[in-house]
Amino acid sequence: MQLDAAARAGLMVPPTLVTNDPTAMRDFASEVGQIVVKPLSGSGIVEDGQTRVVYTTPVPEVDFGDAAVGLTAHLFQARIPKQYEVRLTVVDDRLFGTRIDAGSEAARVDWRTDPDSLQYSVTEVPARVRTGILTLMHKLKLRFCAADFIVTPDDQWVFLELNPNGQWAFVEDATGQPITAAIADALQEETS
Repeated sequence: MQLDAAARAGLMVPPTLVTNDPTAMRDFASEVGQIVVKPLSGSGIVEDGQTRVVYTTPVPEVDFGDAAVGLTAHLFQARIPKQYEVRLTVVDDRLFGTRIDAGSEAARVDWRTDPDSLQYSVTEVPARVRTGILTLMHKLKLRFCAADFIVTPDDQWVFLELNPNGQWAFVEDATGQPITAAIADALQEETS
């Protein structure tokens, strides 16, 4: 699992459980407190002939141990307190950190739910995170990724996921960071 590799690379990761056992879910929630549920892979489902996106969703305490959990595997994580989030785009050894400040309650849970409420700005990447993400990229044999982090109220960066073909143009448009140029440079080096 990506989170295990990230932890071995030195990144902080949230407590996570993948299960279809309602008792295990309840025990996990008892141990970590508030939890969220996320899609295991991809974020789209087809319902009534329409594709819908599945976002990170808080699990109310009344649902802890819900028997419906037994119908399929779920990915549960401890709900991490957020100061803001970061989309970290990595091209070889170049890191482009973008701070994402949510302007609505829905976006505070999952920033993708309300893009019009977001504010973007360039942010510095702490040395520990830089070392960890580059170590992870090397272990995964990747030259590009879009990684997502939560930054806690006490400025700890918590790794959520790494997408090896993640979106980056919206980051460049919002912040002016030269991601396209970095990708072009990397591709040019590849052909040299």
